[in-house]
Amino acid sequence: MRAVIQRVIRAEVVIDGKPVATIGPGILTLLGVATGDSEKELTKLVEKICRLRIFEDENGKMNRSLIETQGEHLIVSQFTLLGDCSSGRRPSFTGAAPPDSARALFDRALEISRELQVPTQGGVFQANMQVSLVNDGPVTFVLDEKNVREESL
Repeated sequence: MRAVIQRVIRAEVVIDGKPVATIGPGILTLLGVATGDSEKELTKLVEKICRLRIFEDENGKMNRSLIETQGEHLIVSQFTLLGDCSSGRRPSFTGAAPPDSARALFDRALEISRELQVPTQGGVFQANMQVSLVNDGPVTFVLDEKNVREESL
């Protein structure tokens, strides 16, 4: 499981010219689910994202989390994060989870974020989406669930 998170001033998902999800200040998470990923791993990852101190405090230091700032969270499924470009000219997506299991974990990611009392919206699974954002900072991190330790939560 891999996530690219971006601190944003605003972000929006549009499908067929119509906005389907819009957030103000918070985090945009692009989420890639790999074959074999579990709900336990997903829970660790989403909790890490919501508790990661990437927002500035009154002294301008990154010392506040999404939860503390009462920011919003937009989660967009993006299987291409699992693309393997190591050989040839065409990416391989064999590491990405099959759609049914990926959809279940994507839906659960939305629920976990909401359970943490974070206002959360999602993109539409397997839809052709246009995602726009205003990156704040810019602040962008790549998280791999294998590198998220429980004691850091």
